[in-house]
Amino acid sequence: MDLLSDAIAAVRIGQPTSNRLCAGTSWCYRFAPYDGAGFHVLLRGSGWLVPDEGEPVPLGAGDAVLVPHGSAHTLSATPDAAGAVPFETAVPEPGGRTEFLCGKYRLDHTRRHPVLAGLPEVVHLPAGVGRHPGLRAAIDLLGAEVAERRPGRATALAGLLDLLLVLLIRAWLDGHPDAGWPQALRDREIAAALAELHANPAASWRIEDLAARVGLSRATLARRFTALTGQPPMAYLTWWRLTTAARLLLDTDLPLPSIAAKAGYGSPFAFSHAFKRQFGVAPGGYRAARTPAVPSSSA
Repeated sequence: MDLLSDAIAAVRIGQPTSNRLCAGTSWCYRFAPYDGAGFHVLLRGSGWLVPDEGEPVPLGAGDAVLVPHGSAHTLSATPDAAGAVPFETAVPEPGGRTEFLCGKYRLDHTRRHPVLAGLPEVVHLPAGVGRHPGLRAAIDLLGAEVAERRPGRATALAGLLDLLLVLLIRAWLDGHPDAGWPQALRDREIAAALAELHANPAASWRIEDLAARVGLSRATLARRFTALTGQPPMAYLTWWRLTTAARLLLDTDLPLPSIAAKAGYGSPFAFSHAFKRQFGVAPGGYRAARTPAVPSSSA
């Protein structure tokens, strides 16, 4: 079980995008709120990330920044966001002394895993010798692919952008080992319990069965699991079942009874009731509202 991969897969929609831009001595670009996550990598030069709420973040060459909740912010040559222009209207300045790589991930925040929801508004990962070598290597490869138009570029970019998101989140988790979810993933028994629930969410789990699987008493499992994840084990299981079902509704053509069974519900009626309670809409309505209409062909 790879919980981080599951967490990302549960919310990812569409393909990520990226742009590489050179700027001169005076620049200030505004990024509007976005239904997903954004990232910036300063390849050369220096600058600032100015969030709408919070203190400006100084950026140096090689720094990476993740804006995991898609909040509005500004990239600027100074810590002042005044006079910012939309990033979409930015005009590259070839030969400029500042160069950065910006991108977006399309994520559905309505079914966001708590390991992602717990990230701060801005994840700043400064460059440094020996710090996050995997992330540094991915940034180098990504920057080269964006700059060069070589065969296979689209496939390479998609893979590298997905890798970058994992490495950015992993680096933050590694740097905050005592936070709730990072600690849960390092706790042998709680990580094992999460693995069991993710591996087979449709099983008829009881907390005593889960506790026996990981070698803890029922009371100890409930206490430690809740303290680290913020939810009791069975509440987390219900949430994960319905989140998995939401992904199946969008990513597959499976009928509702099949999705209900995969989500651990004995009947479509029970599944629909639970799904509507969490998402505010019935499963069929959720699928219809989020599936693009296919234009009819004309003769």
